[in-house]
Amino acid sequence: MSANTVSRDKLITDFKVVVQDAEELLKATAATVGEKSTVVRQRIEENLREAKAKLAQAEAIVIDKTKEAAEATDTYVRANPWQAVGIAAGLGFLVGVLVSRR
Repeated sequence: MSANTVSRDKLITDFKVVVQDAEELLKATAATVGEKSTVVRQRIEENLREAKAKLAQAEAIVIDKTKEAAEATDTYVRANPWQAVGIAAGLGFLVGVLVSRR
């Protein structure tokens, strides 16, 4: 299992916890407003802060990977311009064929 899969799964798990806590808050505040709802709200706020921080980290990783891919593509195209033109033309042809079938 890759690090990306583990991170994605952990993020999903964290958001599930946030949703569960939000449901508890709704149930607690529907009947009474008091100490129990305050505790649940605090847990929700804490989980939301953690989830936002993890989401920001995941976003930063995705941005870094995208930049790396763009730089690698740029380097390849500069080193092999005619191959890049051929690949682009081939992809364009395939897209044209697929679009014309509809």
